[in-house]
Amino acid sequence: MQYLYSFANTRLVIRLLTYLSAQQAFQLSSVTVIYLVDRWIMHISLKARLNHDADLDFRSFLNENGYPYVLTETVSQALSALAAGMSVTDVMNKYHVVVVSHGALQTADIEDFRARFVRGLGYCPPSLV
Repeated sequence: MQYLYSFANTRLVIRLLTYLSAQQAFQLSSVTVIYLVDRWIMHISLKARLNHDADLDFRSFLNENGYPYVLTETVSQALSALAAGMSVTDVMNKYHVVVVSHGALQTADIEDFRARFVRGLGYCPPSLV
């Protein structure tokens, strides 16, 4: 079972990662976090389907914090390449997307990326709040 959502800022991404880490019933296969200049894309892949109520609860949580993302060609190809085992660096070089995290839950990766990006820019854009 897979979910693909877009989030407006870093705080919402971290909220979702925290929520996922607290859910014992979720059998995560992988979580991919991609940063686009104006938003974050999260692809959540589960090993097993959630029961109907758990799926509705999770979708409600996702919809309260973000919105379903409609795949673009580039993001679709990047996600497919990651699923096929291509390295994160190779995917970023080939498809020109910023893959902040792929695989297990990595909240620290998101926070490190934000801190480095803001330090390099000298200010904090709205998507990195």
